[in-house]
Amino acid sequence: MASPQFEKFLVRLWAVKPPAGVINIESMRRNMDRVGGRLPESVTGTPSQLGGVPGEWVEREDADPTRVLLYLHGGGYVAGSVDSHRNLLGALAKATGVRIFALDYRLAPEHPHPAQVDDAVAAYRALIASTDDEGHGVDPARIAIAGDSAGGGLTVATLLALRDAGDPLPACAVPISPLFDLSASGESMVTRADADPMVSPADVAVMGRLFVGDDGDLDDPLASPLQADVSGLPPLLIHVGDAEVLLDDSTRMTAKVEAAGGDVTLKVWPEMVHVWHSSAGFVPESDEAIDEIAAFLASHL
Repeated sequence: MASPQFEKFLVRLWAVKPPAGVINIESMRRNMDRVGGRLPESVTGTPSQLGGVPGEWVEREDADPTRVLLYLHGGGYVAGSVDSHRNLLGALAKATGVRIFALDYRLAPEHPHPAQVDDAVAAYRALIASTDDEGHGVDPARIAIAGDSAGGGLTVATLLALRDAGDPLPACAVPISPLFDLSASGESMVTRADADPMVSPADVAVMGRLFVGDDGDLDDPLASPLQADVSGLPPLLIHVGDAEVLLDDSTRMTAKVEAAGGDVTLKVWPEMVHVWHSSAGFVPESDEAIDEIAAFLASHL
């Protein structure tokens, strides 16, 4: 049974749920940044760049400089930023003790796919480059990639692009409530449609088309990683809520990685909604999810 704190959070979500498929990009960007929260006093944020891509180092004062989490925010590829994810980033920084580089990758439709993959790959390559300037030169075995929603899909797309290019891969990755299928073909798009207060199949369709462009391919493996050959990936921890229309994106990806001989752990959280982790510090289930990610990173970095 969900906590009272989560139940109150859920009521607020339903109260502000917009009509399905109605996407005002500028309003979405403003609202996401407005509700993103603040970093806790024990965590600092320092604007910087990796590979020419802007972002921010988010870390505790005693963070281990040899361990880095490259974080890719959600927002349907059309919204989201460091500002929209400050509470989530701060909670991860506190729980993990690693340095987090939160990437402000380019957004669609101004910058359609594959600009986002290009930015994430450029940042990762700069991170492992043989220089110690601002934390660069990190051992890939001490790096993880994580992201939520579209950023969860981008996490796996980045791994695929790096693998195909022959780059050394990070130690592990954590897709959170990931978007792996822009065609919105999962069964949960129907079975969870009335349970999800945050995402609808129509939303996925609209944002997917904005992401790839009018002439783009929704089945491009780097846009919809569920269409990819997923062999040779590092260990994955996938978190998804049982109330999400994106639930089957995670279950199908898990089955595909397992069939390819990969190491994947899927945790389906009862009653939870899209990226409930963002309520860390306010909702017990969010704190538990953050702690589970921290334990996973500690076991691999």
